[in-house]
Amino acid sequence: MITMKKLGLLQKLWLKYTHRQAYDTYKMEYDILKHEVDFIQKSDKFMAVVQNINPQNSPPPYTFKHSGNAGDIIYALPTLQALGQESKGDFYLHLNQTGVYYSDHPLGNVMLNQKMFEMLAPLLKAQSYINTVEPYFAQKIDYDLDIVRDSPFLLNRGDISRWYMQIFNVFPDLSNAWLKVTPDTTYQSHIILARSQRYNNPNLDYRFLAKYPHVLFVGVEKEYQLMKESIPHLAYQPVQDFLELAQIIAGGKLFIGNQSFPYAIAEALKVKRILEVYHYCPNVVVHGAHGHDVCFQPHFETLVQKLYA
Repeated sequence: MITMKKLGLLQKLWLKYTHRQAYDTYKMEYDILKHEVDFIQKSDKFMAVVQNINPQNSPPPYTFKHSGNAGDIIYALPTLQALGQESKGDFYLHLNQTGVYYSDHPLGNVMLNQKMFEMLAPLLKAQSYINTVEPYFAQKIDYDLDIVRDSPFLLNRGDISRWYMQIFNVFPDLSNAWLKVTPDTTYQSHIILARSQRYNNPNLDYRFLAKYPHVLFVGVEKEYQLMKESIPHLAYQPVQDFLELAQIIAGGKLFIGNQSFPYAIAEALKVKRILEVYHYCPNVVVHGAHGHDVCFQPHFETLVQKLYA
């Protein structure tokens, strides 16, 4: 086996131009070793911090904190519920923390603002395992869920929900619903659709949905206008808050969405759903009944036809 310790610079160059297969093998081994060393170093520091979190010395209920994004908050809820042992914990949301996005985002350069807090709070408060939902102003916190952002995981892949589970060593069954709402059956014959400007799979084209009679868009109005270019009869339903959004998703015939906040709600509700997988950042995973994910157009169209029928 050729290792990086055995190769000097001139040897590497010689290998690159005289034995390409051996050079590619060396590069692969080098990259794997480099990532492994980096992972071990980060893990040691990270676990030293995690192991200092020990509110289990006192009984629940506990207090929790999260800074967003909104979808990440939804995916953190199974761990929050498991840590709280079904007791009603207090949830504090840290507003106006910087977010880094590679393209346009409705919140600009923050992960959670006051408006998003006001939209989220009714949905969170409606859950049996959450007591109060308030902005964070240095309250005492038992579990800081933001710690996931300091973890050694590669955050553009994997499963967001499981990151929290692996950090806090609890393993709720993600095939079970962790959001419960009363369905709004107004749109029970509709395909409920949401697609953000981020996380768009370049293989997928939504124009075929124009042949379905009832398609309702939920999400940002700018995103609706873009989608309406492909689906001329597309309807739009703005919402007062995300509890109302969840009720519409729960009452629809089928939900279709990409890796954005509305899909997180659909996944948490376990409704009949299709996830558009973004190849560059596949960090949302479908769990449980009625869930499907697509990467390719023929599969997409066949699946919609099957589930709609």
